[in-house]
This record gives sequence, structure tokens and C-alpha cells, in this order.
Amino acid sequence: MLDFERAQALLAQAASPLGGQETVTLMQAVGRVLAQDVTATLDLPPADNSAMDGYAIRFADYQPGARLPVQQRVFAGEMPAPLEAGQATRLFTGSLIPPGADTVVIQEITREADGHVEILQAPTQGEFVRKRGMDTTAGKTLLTSGILLEAAHIALLASQGLTEVPVFKPVRVGVLTTGDELVNPGEARAAQQIYNCNGPMLAALVQKTGAQVIHVLHARDNEADLRTAIQTILADCDLLLSIGGVSVGEKDLVKPVLESLGGQLSLWKVRMKPGKPVALAHIDGKPIVCLPGNPVSVYAVYTMLVSPLVRRMQGRANLFPQVTQAPIRLARPHKDSREEFLRVQCRQTAQGTTELIPYPNQDSSVISSMPWATGLARTPAGETVNDGDIVRYYDVAHWLA
Repeated sequence: MLDFERAQALLAQAASPLGGQETVTLMQAVGRVLAQDVTATLDLPPADNSAMDGYAIRFADYQPGARLPVQQRVFAGEMPAPLEAGQATRLFTGSLIPPGADTVVIQEITREADGHVEILQAPTQGEFVRKRGMDTTAGKTLLTSGILLEAAHIALLASQGLTEVPVFKPVRVGVLTTGDELVNPGEARAAQQIYNCNGPMLAALVQKTGAQVIHVLHARDNEADLRTAIQTILADCDLLLSIGGVSVGEKDLVKPVLESLGGQLSLWKVRMKPGKPVALAHIDGKPIVCLPGNPVSVYAVYTMLVSPLVRRMQGRANLFPQVTQAPIRLARPHKDSREEFLRVQCRQTAQGTTELIPYPNQDSSVISSMPWATGLARTPAGETVNDGDIVRYYDVAHWLA
């Protein structure tokens, strides 16, 4: 069997970044991948301003018990006059610092009456002044190409007065499920059939990682249906993800159909549980990844093996999100010949530490375990893992982003 790390690396390099670019508004940019570096054209803040409500003074004018005349009141958005020696200017958060002032005295340690302000406690020189360029300066690289744009990035772009941003075009993905035993939700179901949850789930996983789902098709177990579905997806999509039908059974027809269309299939047994059978092919330069059929296997394989490929095709700089470590709680020692990815919840103990709690039933058909879990705990192949041992933890909030 192929080691998990090797399989992950192979799939991550199974396609090149698509590279096409388009310009979108900031309102459309969340979840898109930045296509060019962005450089600041403004200092932020553009001028010295007050971090608090208070009074601007010249620090040299402070004397214990002194009462300074309030020269002016300046609200945010107004232009202050230069501060005269021996006086103070009333400011509010965001107000510009008057020329000549060097310190803001917060209102909590002052008392104003009869047009004068008394400073009740010694201030610190330069305190509560946000200096021009404290955040960023013109000419500095703000964001680099390949990052997934989130709300914080949008704030930074907007602070520079930008209304549009160049992004890579979305990866177009087609999902194909197979099997005579499946019917779509909402359709009549015979006693020998089950509802197709893999198609909607895999489409949702694709969307969660920022790609665009173009087709979600189902093919019955015959070559004609499979060929039509595959050709439809390849005509419109950059990546095809199929589920089931790549084993060696009589109705496992995906492999011969792909080969008849010019695809050369690499079928692996990956040393991971769930999700051992995974296949990769290319037709006309487009990657096709074949996933196993059990829902949890689909979930785990997409999360751990396919999402890095999607991120690469999107042009992202970071293909592999962070992996942390935490102790796992086990009722009995755990050992398997494959690396196992257990569905777990990451919880905080009363002492403030984290621990991983496995779902009681780890069978790959147990769908209820997936919304319950916060991530996957990786246990090493061939080694005994005991209660409290430290294992690697893959948080799906990061791996499916």
C-alpha cells in the first residue's frame, strides 16, 4: 500500500494552478484567491490621531494642579488648529492630533469646568497618540498572491481605498456518484435502495474549499451512463471527482470507461483508514480523482488527500493547513495496520488543556459521526496508541477552508 504522506504529495501535484484571473469587487472577493501582490499606497493611519477621548497637550505644559484653557473641541473628521502653548484641545477617539501637541490625556483623569481642564494625574509623554504609518506605510506589501481572502483582508484592502481586487478564476468541479442502489433525496426509494448522500456532501465539501460546483451527476452501473456523465463533466469542468465503482467487482465500471476515453488510471491502496482505495487519472490534461464509496471515506479522503489538490489548482500558496497535537482519550489501546483517521471532538478540560474524544462508532458508514466531529485524529500504522497519548489532530475548520 502507498504511504499516506506519499499519496497526499502525489495528489497535491496532480495538476498545475489554473492561472486565469479576473477582477471582482471587494464585496465579491471573500473566499477567492488573490492573484497579485497588493502594495499600500497610503500610510495608515494617514495622520496622527487620538486613541482615546481626552485632551491633547504639549507634555512640557503639564504641571501638577495646573488648569489649562481648552482652546478648541475637535471631533473625528474635523481639522484642528495648531495647539498654542499652555493650552489644551478637547479630542475624541479618532480626532486628529493638533500640530504642536504630543500627548493625549484621557478624560478619566481630568476635570473640565469653566473652559479649563484640570489634569488630576500625571500623564505619560506621547501616550494615546496613534502615529501616522503606525499600521502600515505606503510602498509596503500588504497581501501576497495566493492567499484566500477573508473578512480581515477585505478590511485591509478597503482601508487603502480599493474597490476591486484581482483574483484567480474559480476551479470548476464536477461530482459523479455511481451505483444502482442509490436514489436522489426526494425521489421514491425501494426497499433495496438508499438515499444518495455522497453527492450533496462532496459538493458541499468542494464549495467549502472555495471551488465552484458545476455538475453533481449520478450514473447507474452501466458503461453508457458512465461515459455520458464523465464526458459532460469533463466538457465543463477543470476537475472530476467520482465516488465508487473503481474496485474489481463486476459492476465496478469506472476504470474501463475512463480507459476507453483515453485516461490512464493509477489505482492505489493508500495506507489510511477510512479510505483505502483511491484512483487518479487524467483526460485531456484534466485530473480525475476516484474516491471510495462509504460516506465517511469520502469525507476523510477529500479532506486529507483531495483538498490540497483543489488548493493548488486555485493558485493558493498554502496547500497544507496546520496540524496540531493533543492527547487522545481511549477506553482501550488502539492499533491498526493502517494509519487511522478517527473522528474526534477537540474539547477543553477543566484545567484549560485540550483533549481529543473519539466518536464511539468509527465504522465508515456512520454518517452521524461527521457533523459531531470537529476534526480527525491520526494514529500511526502498526503502533499501539494508549489513553492519553499525543496524536496529530487535523481540524476540519482549517482543512476544509
